[in-house]
Amino acid sequence: MRTGTMQLRDARLSSSSDVAAAGLAVRVLLDGVWGFAATDELTPAAAVATAERALEVARISRPLVAERVELAPEPVHADARWVSSYRQDPFAVPVAERARHLAGWAGTLLATDGVDHCDIRLNLAKEQKFYADLAGTVTRQQRVLIEPEITVVAIAPDGPESMRSLAPPTARGWEYLTGEGWDWDAEIAGLPEHLAERVKAPGVEAGDYDLVIDPSNLWLTIHESVGHATELDRSLGYEAAYAGTSFARLEGLGTFGYGSDLMNVTADRTVEHGGATIGFDDEGVATRSWDLVRDGVLTGFQLDRAMAARCGFEASNGCAYADSALNVPVQRMANVSLQAAADSTTTQDLIGGVQDGLYVVGDKSWSIDMQRYNFQFTAQRFYRIRNGELAGQVKDAAYQGSTPSFWGSLKGLGGSGTYYLGGASNCGKAQPGQAAWVSHGAPATLFEQVKVLNTRSEGGR
Repeated sequence: MRTGTMQLRDARLSSSSDVAAAGLAVRVLLDGVWGFAATDELTPAAAVATAERALEVARISRPLVAERVELAPEPVHADARWVSSYRQDPFAVPVAERARHLAGWAGTLLATDGVDHCDIRLNLAKEQKFYADLAGTVTRQQRVLIEPEITVVAIAPDGPESMRSLAPPTARGWEYLTGEGWDWDAEIAGLPEHLAERVKAPGVEAGDYDLVIDPSNLWLTIHESVGHATELDRSLGYEAAYAGTSFARLEGLGTFGYGSDLMNVTADRTVEHGGATIGFDDEGVATRSWDLVRDGVLTGFQLDRAMAARCGFEASNGCAYADSALNVPVQRMANVSLQAAADSTTTQDLIGGVQDGLYVVGDKSWSIDMQRYNFQFTAQRFYRIRNGELAGQVKDAAYQGSTPSFWGSLKGLGGSGTYYLGGASNCGKAQPGQAAWVSHGAPATLFEQVKVLNTRSEGGR
């Protein structure tokens, strides 16, 4: 795995890194007990010694294991190769050229009235994996990921205000920064205007509102309330130490009402440019797409081979992943997305049907309980909606809900023209902690009568 970061403060390079990490890992299943060992020494002798250590770990662990591990079946994938969709390797772009490109963005923004500071951050990753098992599966894979982020700051009389870009992390190359997959000219032109409006915006009046939520905000709500909640290891209590378990239960499969009948959510490890997209997982399972929620009912979970076998599923759906050779593969999230309406409903159509509400754009802070049940989210921008029209920004707002009641209030979906694939590069799980890239798609959405707080007054300010 090769990772790179770059940060600019007011058009000046403040830090840059380029780190390559390589290693090999051996995982064995001996008499139903896992053994694992890893090394950063890439020699045949080290591989043999690592395998012997993995076997010894399994032997030592055997008296402590109460439940034998079985693996769901998977066809053999011999000499399989997969490469993600990108055109220009960002690591092939010289550091000086990367810095000049980002500094150009910052210079444009700093020349605009009302922008006092500009921070730009760029994350890069290039992952190369070789996998082989005794069944005969051999895979070679490579993927490239990129995440640019721009934040502009204004020093206002009552304190600083900031506004961040909406461009998501994505599995693309350097071409993403030159206009393929995102309109950076429009993004950069709009940020100062959005920031200036925020500086002057009044605080929101707390109450219950109809919300039109832009997918640039909703992706994070999906991630926290659906993505993590439908990881089967959380549901069964195997994952509890990092961010808790889940209210969603295996016994509710096929019957539990997750939301309104407009709610159709898929998990997909194959979607082009997705952060969690890969050809084969770290157990040699071919990746796929499947339903998690269909017509508002819980219909699926995210699985690895051991969880699939334990709970009677026919096969894994390809969710085993380790973020480096030195870590054990764990069950990780697919690209979990809310599906758009089949018609051509626009965001403006949804706004036009709201008499008294808010339009919510861009993710910001979030909080959710240890069961993925009660949550609170803020946004980059909240706009007041009056009589079907936007009536300017308000600030200090957050929306609250519980997962089933919130998704039960889903009353409108935009069509495919409103769809956006957001995501994160730092989804955390496991102990020791591992980080993973993941994407979440959604259309514009309408939710009825959601509780909105004024965060300033709630904080006693």
